[in-house]
Amino acid sequence: MKQIFFILAFLAFVGCKQSKESTQTTEIAASKLIELFKASNSTFPNVSVHRGGKGLVNYPENCLETINYVNDSIVAIYEIDIAQTKDGQLVLLHDNSIDRTTTGSGKVDQLTYNELKEFNLVDDHGNETSFKIPLFSDVLTSCKKNNIILTVDIKKTVSQETVINAIREANASDIAIIITYNLQQAQTAYELAPDLLLSVSARNDEELNRLLGTNVPTKNMLAFTGTRLSDVSLFKRLHDENIVCMLGTLGNLDKSAEAKGGQLYREWKEKGVDIMATDRPFDAYKAIN
Repeated sequence: MKQIFFILAFLAFVGCKQSKESTQTTEIAASKLIELFKASNSTFPNVSVHRGGKGLVNYPENCLETINYVNDSIVAIYEIDIAQTKDGQLVLLHDNSIDRTTTGSGKVDQLTYNELKEFNLVDDHGNETSFKIPLFSDVLTSCKKNNIILTVDIKKTVSQETVINAIREANASDIAIIITYNLQQAQTAYELAPDLLLSVSARNDEELNRLLGTNVPTKNMLAFTGTRLSDVSLFKRLHDENIVCMLGTLGNLDKSAEAKGGQLYREWKEKGVDIMATDRPFDAYKAIN
Protein backbone atom coordinates (compact mmCIF):
# COMPACT_ATOMS: atom_id res chain seq x y z
CA MET A 1 0.00 0.00 0.00
CA LYS A 2 2.82 2.35 0.89
CA GLN A 3 4.46 1.75 -2.53
CA ILE A 4 1.17 2.46 -4.33
CA PHE A 5 0.78 5.67 -2.35
CA PHE A 6 4.24 6.89 -3.36
CA ILE A 7 3.63 5.97 -7.01
CA LEU A 8 0.35 7.90 -7.06
CA ALA A 9 1.96 10.87 -5.33
CA PHE A 10 4.82 10.88 -7.85
CA LEU A 11 2.44 10.73 -10.82
CA ALA A 12 0.39 13.58 -9.37
CA PHE A 13 3.57 15.66 -8.92
CA VAL A 14 4.74 15.02 -12.49
CA GLY A 15 1.29 15.81 -13.87
CA CYS A 16 1.14 19.04 -11.89
CA LYS A 17 4.64 20.06 -13.04
CA GLN A 18 3.83 19.34 -16.70
CA SER A 19 0.59 21.29 -16.36
CA LYS A 20 2.47 24.28 -14.96
CA GLU A 21 5.11 24.08 -17.71
CA SER A 22 2.38 23.89 -20.34
CA THR A 23 0.65 26.91 -18.84
CA GLN A 24 3.90 28.87 -18.74
CA THR A 25 4.59 28.03 -22.40
CA THR A 26 1.18 29.14 -23.60
CA GLU A 27 1.43 32.36 -21.60
CA ILE A 28 4.23 33.69 -23.85
CA ALA A 29 2.45 35.14 -26.86
CA ALA A 30 4.28 35.63 -30.13
CA SER A 31 5.65 39.11 -30.72
CA LYS A 32 3.41 41.26 -32.91
CA LEU A 33 6.50 41.95 -35.01
CA ILE A 34 6.40 38.39 -36.37
CA GLU A 35 3.12 39.20 -38.13
CA LEU A 36 4.16 42.76 -39.07
CA PHE A 37 7.48 41.94 -40.75
CA LYS A 38 6.37 39.76 -43.62
CA ALA A 39 7.33 40.30 -47.25
CA SER A 40 3.64 40.06 -48.14
CA ASN A 41 2.98 43.04 -45.87
CA SER A 42 3.78 46.66 -46.71
CA THR A 43 3.06 48.49 -43.47
CA PHE A 44 6.38 47.97 -41.66
CA PRO A 45 9.00 50.78 -41.53
CA ASN A 46 11.40 50.72 -44.48
CA VAL A 47 14.33 52.50 -42.82
CA SER A 48 16.56 51.19 -40.02
CA VAL A 49 18.58 53.84 -38.21
CA HIS A 50 22.12 52.58 -37.56
CA ARG A 51 23.25 52.91 -33.91
CA GLY A 52 20.07 54.82 -33.14
CA GLY A 53 21.30 57.78 -35.20
CA LYS A 54 24.84 58.44 -36.39
CA GLY A 55 26.61 61.55 -37.65
CA LEU A 56 24.01 63.97 -36.30
CA VAL A 57 25.11 67.30 -34.83
CA ASN A 58 24.41 67.48 -31.08
CA TYR A 59 22.77 64.05 -31.10
CA PRO A 60 25.11 61.13 -30.23
CA GLU A 61 24.75 57.52 -31.31
CA ASN A 62 23.09 54.96 -28.99
CA CYS A 63 21.31 57.75 -27.16
CA LEU A 64 17.63 57.81 -26.17
CA GLU A 65 17.32 61.52 -26.94
CA THR A 66 18.66 60.88 -30.44
CA ILE A 67 16.13 58.10 -31.06
CA ASN A 68 13.32 60.42 -30.00
CA TYR A 69 14.72 63.26 -32.13
CA VAL A 70 14.82 61.15 -35.29
CA ASN A 71 11.48 59.55 -34.51
CA ASP A 72 9.84 62.99 -34.44
CA SER A 73 10.54 63.31 -38.18
CA ILE A 74 10.38 59.85 -39.76
CA VAL A 75 8.92 56.38 -39.26
CA ALA A 76 11.79 53.96 -38.74
CA ILE A 77 13.24 51.16 -36.65
CA TYR A 78 16.35 51.74 -34.57
CA GLU A 79 19.41 49.52 -34.31
CA ILE A 80 21.04 49.80 -30.88
CA ASP A 81 24.09 48.17 -29.27
CA ILE A 82 23.95 46.55 -25.84
CA ALA A 83 26.96 46.39 -23.50
CA GLN A 84 27.23 45.47 -19.82
CA THR A 85 28.84 47.42 -16.99
CA LYS A 86 31.07 46.14 -14.20
CA ASP A 87 28.04 45.94 -11.90
CA GLY A 88 25.93 44.05 -14.45
CA GLN A 89 23.83 46.90 -15.82
CA LEU A 90 22.84 46.75 -19.51
CA VAL A 91 23.56 50.00 -21.34
CA LEU A 92 23.62 51.32 -24.90
CA LEU A 93 27.19 51.46 -26.19
CA HIS A 94 28.91 50.25 -29.34
CA ASP A 95 32.60 50.22 -28.41
CA ASN A 96 34.36 48.23 -25.69
CA SER A 97 35.51 51.54 -24.21
CA ILE A 98 33.74 54.85 -23.61
CA ASP A 99 36.62 56.96 -24.99
CA ARG A 100 35.17 57.74 -28.42
CA THR A 101 31.56 58.49 -27.50
CA THR A 102 31.81 60.15 -24.07
CA THR A 103 33.84 62.70 -22.12
CA GLY A 104 35.25 59.85 -20.05
CA SER A 105 37.76 57.05 -20.54
CA GLY A 106 37.96 53.34 -19.78
CA LYS A 107 36.36 50.02 -20.67
CA VAL A 108 32.65 49.75 -20.01
CA ASP A 109 32.97 46.37 -18.28
CA GLN A 110 35.45 47.88 -15.81
CA LEU A 111 33.17 50.77 -14.83
CA THR A 112 29.99 50.78 -12.77
CA TYR A 113 26.88 52.48 -14.07
CA ASN A 114 27.20 55.20 -11.40
CA GLU A 115 30.71 55.89 -12.70
CA LEU A 116 29.40 56.09 -16.28
CA LYS A 117 26.82 58.68 -15.24
CA GLU A 118 29.64 61.09 -14.40
CA PHE A 119 30.37 61.50 -18.12
CA ASN A 120 28.43 63.09 -20.99
CA LEU A 121 27.87 61.65 -24.44
CA VAL A 122 29.73 63.24 -27.36
CA ASP A 123 28.34 63.41 -30.92
CA ASP A 124 30.25 62.20 -33.99
CA HIS A 125 31.56 65.73 -34.56
CA GLY A 126 33.19 65.98 -31.13
CA ASN A 127 30.50 68.13 -29.54
CA GLU A 128 29.81 67.42 -25.88
CA THR A 129 26.12 67.09 -25.01
CA SER A 130 24.24 66.94 -21.72
CA PHE A 131 23.02 63.40 -22.54
CA LYS A 132 24.14 60.31 -20.63
CA ILE A 133 24.75 56.66 -21.58
CA PRO A 134 21.22 55.23 -21.22
CA LEU A 135 20.17 52.09 -19.42
CA PHE A 136 18.67 49.50 -21.76
CA SER A 137 15.68 49.19 -19.42
CA ASP A 138 14.93 52.93 -19.72
CA VAL A 139 15.17 52.75 -23.50
CA LEU A 140 12.81 49.78 -23.60
CA THR A 141 10.29 51.57 -21.38
CA SER A 142 10.38 54.74 -23.46
CA CYS A 143 10.25 52.97 -26.82
CA LYS A 144 7.42 50.73 -25.67
CA LYS A 145 5.45 53.81 -24.62
CA ASN A 146 6.06 55.47 -28.00
CA ASN A 147 5.74 52.28 -30.09
CA ILE A 148 9.30 52.56 -31.39
CA ILE A 149 10.76 49.32 -32.78
CA LEU A 150 14.33 48.36 -31.86
CA THR A 151 16.77 45.90 -33.41
CA VAL A 152 19.04 44.83 -30.57
CA ASP A 153 22.72 44.16 -31.32
CA ILE A 154 24.22 42.19 -28.42
CA LYS A 155 27.93 42.74 -27.87
CA LYS A 156 30.17 39.67 -27.57
CA THR A 157 30.71 40.13 -23.83
CA VAL A 158 26.95 40.04 -23.12
CA SER A 159 24.82 36.89 -23.13
CA GLN A 160 21.70 36.61 -25.26
CA GLU A 161 19.80 35.29 -22.26
CA THR A 162 20.57 38.37 -20.17
CA VAL A 163 19.28 40.69 -22.88
CA ILE A 164 16.20 38.57 -23.59
CA ASN A 165 15.39 38.50 -19.87
CA ALA A 166 15.59 42.30 -19.80
CA ILE A 167 13.15 42.48 -22.71
CA ARG A 168 10.83 40.09 -20.87
CA GLU A 169 11.00 42.15 -17.65
CA ALA A 170 10.05 45.28 -19.59
CA ASN A 171 7.21 43.45 -21.40
CA ALA A 172 8.81 44.78 -24.58
CA SER A 173 8.62 41.74 -26.87
CA ASP A 174 6.40 43.64 -29.30
CA ILE A 175 9.05 46.30 -29.99
CA ALA A 176 12.30 44.29 -29.88
CA ILE A 177 14.10 42.30 -32.59
CA ILE A 178 17.18 40.27 -31.64
CA ILE A 179 20.14 40.57 -34.04
CA THR A 180 22.13 37.39 -34.75
CA TYR A 181 25.19 36.98 -36.96
CA ASN A 182 25.48 33.25 -37.54
CA LEU A 183 23.57 29.99 -37.38
CA GLN A 184 24.53 29.20 -33.80
CA GLN A 185 23.40 32.60 -32.54
CA ALA A 186 20.13 32.31 -34.47
CA GLN A 187 19.43 28.86 -33.06
CA THR A 188 20.25 29.75 -29.45
CA ALA A 189 18.20 32.94 -29.66
CA TYR A 190 15.23 30.98 -31.00
CA GLU A 191 15.58 28.36 -28.26
CA LEU A 192 15.63 31.10 -25.62
CA ALA A 193 12.86 33.17 -27.21
CA PRO A 194 10.73 31.40 -29.84
CA ASP A 195 8.27 34.27 -29.56
CA LEU A 196 10.68 36.95 -30.81
CA LEU A 197 11.54 38.11 -34.33
CA LEU A 198 15.21 37.52 -35.19
CA SER A 199 17.46 39.37 -37.58
CA VAL A 200 19.44 36.62 -39.32
CA SER A 201 22.38 36.81 -41.71
CA ALA A 202 21.42 35.79 -45.27
CA ARG A 203 23.96 37.41 -47.54
CA ASN A 204 23.84 34.74 -50.22
CA ASP A 205 22.11 31.51 -51.25
CA GLU A 206 24.48 29.37 -49.20
CA GLU A 207 23.70 31.22 -45.96
CA LEU A 208 19.98 31.13 -46.74
CA ASN A 209 20.10 27.38 -47.41
CA ARG A 210 21.77 26.79 -44.04
CA LEU A 211 19.16 28.92 -42.29
CA LEU A 212 16.33 27.03 -43.93
CA GLY A 213 17.88 23.81 -42.61
CA THR A 214 17.70 24.92 -38.96
CA ASN A 215 14.85 24.65 -36.48
CA VAL A 216 14.21 28.40 -36.73
CA PRO A 217 10.88 28.97 -38.53
CA THR A 218 10.94 31.41 -41.45
CA LYS A 219 8.22 33.44 -39.73
CA ASN A 220 10.77 34.31 -37.03
CA MET A 221 13.31 35.55 -39.60
CA LEU A 222 14.12 39.03 -40.84
CA ALA A 223 16.98 38.64 -43.32
CA PHE A 224 19.98 40.97 -43.18
CA THR A 225 21.58 40.62 -46.61
CA GLY A 226 24.84 42.40 -45.78
CA THR A 227 26.37 45.73 -46.74
CA ARG A 228 26.82 44.87 -50.41
CA LEU A 229 23.98 44.71 -52.89
CA SER A 230 23.08 41.05 -53.43
CA ASP A 231 21.73 39.55 -56.63
CA VAL A 232 18.03 40.14 -57.22
CA SER A 233 17.50 36.36 -57.17
CA LEU A 234 18.34 36.27 -53.43
CA PHE A 235 15.68 38.86 -52.64
CA LYS A 236 13.18 36.86 -54.68
CA ARG A 237 14.00 33.64 -52.82
CA LEU A 238 13.57 35.39 -49.49
CA HIS A 239 10.27 36.91 -50.60
CA ASP A 240 9.08 33.49 -51.76
CA GLU A 241 9.59 32.40 -48.13
CA ASN A 242 7.71 35.57 -47.00
CA ILE A 243 10.92 36.85 -45.36
CA VAL A 244 11.65 40.59 -45.25
CA CYS A 245 15.01 41.72 -46.73
CA MET A 246 17.18 44.35 -45.02
CA LEU A 247 20.20 45.82 -46.83
CA GLY A 248 22.97 47.58 -44.90
CA THR A 249 23.52 50.71 -46.96
CA LEU A 250 25.68 52.10 -44.14
CA GLY A 251 29.17 52.62 -45.47
CA ASN A 252 29.90 52.52 -49.22
CA LEU A 253 26.30 52.35 -50.42
CA ASP A 254 25.33 55.39 -48.36
CA LYS A 255 28.35 57.22 -49.77
CA SER A 256 27.26 56.32 -53.30
CA ALA A 257 23.75 57.61 -52.61
CA GLU A 258 25.17 60.82 -51.15
CA ALA A 259 27.28 61.37 -54.28
CA LYS A 260 24.80 60.23 -56.93
CA GLY A 261 21.47 61.11 -55.37
CA GLY A 262 18.62 59.56 -53.44
CA GLN A 263 17.28 57.73 -56.48
CA LEU A 264 19.72 54.92 -55.61
CA TYR A 265 17.66 54.10 -52.51
CA ARG A 266 14.58 53.80 -54.74
CA GLU A 267 16.46 51.61 -57.21
CA TRP A 268 17.54 49.25 -54.42
CA LYS A 269 13.97 49.07 -53.18
CA GLU A 270 12.76 48.21 -56.69
CA LYS A 271 15.30 45.38 -56.79
CA GLY A 272 13.65 43.83 -53.73
CA VAL A 273 15.18 45.49 -50.68
CA ASP A 274 12.46 46.06 -48.07
CA ILE A 275 14.45 47.96 -45.41
CA MET A 276 17.55 50.16 -45.69
CA ALA A 277 19.85 50.05 -42.64
CA THR A 278 21.49 53.43 -42.99
CA ASP A 279 23.58 56.22 -41.51
CA ARG A 280 21.51 58.68 -43.60
CA PRO A 281 18.00 58.03 -42.25
CA PHE A 282 16.43 61.34 -43.26
CA ASP A 283 17.76 61.15 -46.84
CA ALA A 284 16.89 57.48 -47.27
CA TYR A 285 13.40 57.95 -45.85
CA LYS A 286 12.70 60.94 -48.07
CA ALA A 287 13.94 59.13 -51.18
CA ILE A 288 11.99 55.92 -50.55
CA ASN A 289 8.78 57.51 -49.37
